[in-house]
Amino acid sequence: MTKQYEPTPSRKVAFLGLGVMGGPMAGHLAAAGHQVTVYNRTAAKARAWADKHGGMTAPTPRAAAAGAEFVFACVGNDADLRSVVAGDDGAFAGMARGAVLVDHTTASADIARELYAQAASLGLHFVDAPVSGGEAGAINGMLTVMCGGDSGPFEAMKPVAMAFSKAVTRLGDSGSGQLAKMVNQICIAGLVQGLSEAVAFGMRAGLDMPAVLDVIGKGAAQSWQMDNRGKTMVEDKFDFGFAVDWMRKDLGLVLDESRRNGARLPATALVDQFYAEIQNRGGGRWDTSSLIRLLNK
Repeated sequence: MTKQYEPTPSRKVAFLGLGVMGGPMAGHLAAAGHQVTVYNRTAAKARAWADKHGGMTAPTPRAAAAGAEFVFACVGNDADLRSVVAGDDGAFAGMARGAVLVDHTTASADIARELYAQAASLGLHFVDAPVSGGEAGAINGMLTVMCGGDSGPFEAMKPVAMAFSKAVTRLGDSGSGQLAKMVNQICIAGLVQGLSEAVAFGMRAGLDMPAVLDVIGKGAAQSWQMDNRGKTMVEDKFDFGFAVDWMRKDLGLVLDESRRNGARLPATALVDQFYAEIQNRGGGRWDTSSLIRLLNK
């Protein structure tokens, strides 16, 4: 299905980071009619993106951000984010007063608050806005975006971000978006382990598991994971998007935060250890449903 874009005035925007998620997201911004300048650490990837989608490339985040009303970023982790936002060549150095940096990286709440404060001292705005929906959601422009920061900048950027989203929601002050993404990952970790155990049990019992999944998927056991990963787990296929390496990074953020706020996460900590075992078996690039391999083989 082709993405239908809501009419919105064309904005001058920058996008930093053209990976599995960022590349399609930036593509939707261009397709929605915005003027997009992109930066990627590997310049050839930026040139390939521009060849496909139009727009401009820039040699540094600072150059990409110059004159942009909104600067979007989607990189790997806290250190990557700091490297493209702060410093002499970072986006903040190129942004005009009043411009908004929207960070879609799944990062810590601490760095969100750090960059929010730094932005405020420069007369800029920062919104932490991690996403859920995986590679397919980015390609289809149907991501869910969880945001933290001030309401004014959030409301200004929301119509632009809807180019690659189905929902963009402010959940509170700076850091709230990252904390909400942690809640999301806790839910996913537990769901995938439960689904893995259920599918492995059913296979051992000799059941026709695709048929079983069709039936129970119409009842209280239904979940996105069941609908989208259940049958591929039965088929022992694990090349469908969000990788174990990234889930371990995210669960590391979750467990660090839980040590600070005192939340007890026994199941999440256990599933994190299971994902570590998947990595030890060479499955770091398998998708997160590969947990079932610990039960089957």
